[in-house]
Amino acid sequence: MKAKRQKHSGAFKAKVAIEALQERETIAELSKKYGIHPNQITRWKKEFLERAPQLFEKAQVPEDHDKEMEKMFAKIGQLEMERDYLKKNLKKLGL
Repeated sequence: MKAKRQKHSGAFKAKVAIEALQERETIAELSKKYGIHPNQITRWKKEFLERAPQLFEKAQVPEDHDKEMEKMFAKIGQLEMERDYLKKNLKKLGL
């Protein structure tokens, strides 16, 4: 019978990767502790190190962000007016 594939949360993966980086325990000990293959811990550790610089990069906002927001707010206002108009007329009709 085949074993079901385990799915781990990002928080769990980060926790294991950080413990592997701290090197207080060997990869084999962490593997035994969490019931994960040592190669998997090594992959998570490597991925953690590769993505770490992205955490500190400044998020770039597109140039037309303000214009897009104005369009969205205008559309919201228009839809609210249409809703209020329909609500008012439905009350008049008794629906």
